[in-house]
Amino acid sequence: MSARGVLYVHSAQPALCPHIEWAVAGVLGVPVDLTWTPQPAAPGCVRTQAEWVGKPGTAARITSSLMGWQRIRFEITEDASPGVDGTRHAYTPSLGPFTATIGANGDILVPEDRLRTTLMRAAQGRVVLEKELERLLGKPWDEELEPFRYAGDGAPVRWLHAAG
Repeated sequence: MSARGVLYVHSAQPALCPHIEWAVAGVLGVPVDLTWTPQPAAPGCVRTQAEWVGKPGTAARITSSLMGWQRIRFEITEDASPGVDGTRHAYTPSLGPFTATIGANGDILVPEDRLRTTLMRAAQGRVVLEKELERLLGKPWDEELEPFRYAGDGAPVRWLHAAG
């Protein structure tokens, strides 16, 4: 069974590019040579995007391999495949990681236990309900990444295929 998705590196220092390619190649099991373009939203940084095909869970494995670099902004999606929900992962240096399950129509699906925990914490006065729901839906990540997404409109896209 295979899954597919898209990797968006919204901003990275040019010196990190070979390391990012190496990390992605380590997950996919094939050499990766991405096309990097300037990121207008972050002068001195570059961006890239690539569509990928691999085993279910590939997006999570790529996310884990990239989070260690800390000074990059990225998103990676994995479309739903038979028996496996879709996912969206995002990372920014200021917010850290975000992961969500994505339904077939593209909506973020929040698991019941996370909603119950949020309601309990709000009832205890430990969080503000509206703010915590926004976090569960990824709003802070969307707000921070939007200028970087917009700056990438029209950028070239590559296909990456996992080995095996």
